Amino acid sequence: MSDRIQPQPGIMDIALYQGGAAHVAGVSDAIKLSSNENPFGASEKAKEAFLRAVHRIHRYPNTDHRALRQAIGEAHGLDADRIICGVGSDEIIHFLCQAYAGPGNEVVFTEHGFLMYKISTMAAGATPVEVKERERVTDVDAILAACNERTRLVFIANPNNPTGTMIGLAEIERLANGLPPQAILVLDGAYAEYVPGYDGGAWMATTRPNVVMTRTFSKIYGLGGLRIGWGYGPREIIDVLNRIRGPFNLSTVQLEVAEAAVRDQDHVDRCRAENARMRTWLAEALAEKGVPSDTSTANFILARFADEAEAVACDAWLQSQGLIVRRVAGYNLPNCLRITVGDEASCRRVAHAIGLFKARATATEGQGDGFVAGAGA
Repeated sequence: MSDRIQPQPGIMDIALYQGGAAHVAGVSDAIKLSSNENPFGASEKAKEAFLRAVHRIHRYPNTDHRALRQAIGEAHGLDADRIICGVGSDEIIHFLCQAYAGPGNEVVFTEHGFLMYKISTMAAGATPVEVKERERVTDVDAILAACNERTRLVFIANPNNPTGTMIGLAEIERLANGLPPQAILVLDGAYAEYVPGYDGGAWMATTRPNVVMTRTFSKIYGLGGLRIGWGYGPREIIDVLNRIRGPFNLSTVQLEVAEAAVRDQDHVDRCRAENARMRTWLAEALAEKGVPSDTSTANFILARFADEAEAVACDAWLQSQGLIVRRVAGYNLPNCLRITVGDEASCRRVAHAIGLFKARATATEGQGDGFVAGAGA
């Protein structure tokens, strides 16, 4: 027996999560397009709720989150008693792994899926199983082939991050039908609001005993700085998760601002429409400059370059121009940059900068000196 203080086995094998960069050395007004934040921010009603909540921060928050759960239920036509709220959807993911996976169990997710799936799996002592995608799209057959008697959870983000791609409800239903009986399908709907007419898997989580949906207020609602998320699924599963949820995991401020935000669906509609407009424009503008991307259904595009060296060089060039995007080598996409769809001015600026990068790279080809990121104006 060791006489040293040590963490549980596997904890030190977890790579620290790296969020999108927010600063560039020497640049005071850099444009951040690295974390898929809503460029229009929170709604005015949410901001007003934030200011009102300051008068009650000396009081403990409600432990059952009833008012927020009811507001979410009304907005989405869901049973409030089957909703659980957390510190971002990350905490709901963590609850699921903590409650349903452990040593000897396996958790399945796709090769380009959200990094928290693997982190939460390893924190629970379970074994992460990474499955190949098909041209950056979730492959249901590959997931089913990876499942066995040890599988406890299957995570898919739909739309996926960082690819922006998604699969249809028929494929999701086929996946749910094919899972082993002890496994739960978790549909991560962080970007669901960006897809018109898509319920994020709510209907399946309502009608099936093995499906849970997670959602967040960090993206289209513009509340990333407050960290609020929620999950929805079978009563039995939600009851289990609530038994390990901290009673005061959400503050009064979080609860009241999120309630105001979810009741302001006009703001959501405006943000969705503007995101769709600029997402199409940005993807087409980059394609014209020789930078392709898959059709995105989220609030970002995944720009593909010839190789990792070109992606790294472009990222360095963008930083020199005061533009921060996300390198995604940690998502097994070393030749790509994930670019948040910002407001129109930001989209035009990043497209122009990438155009300059490609033009400069082309001009130096064959000259023997190569392209030097950041050189010149």
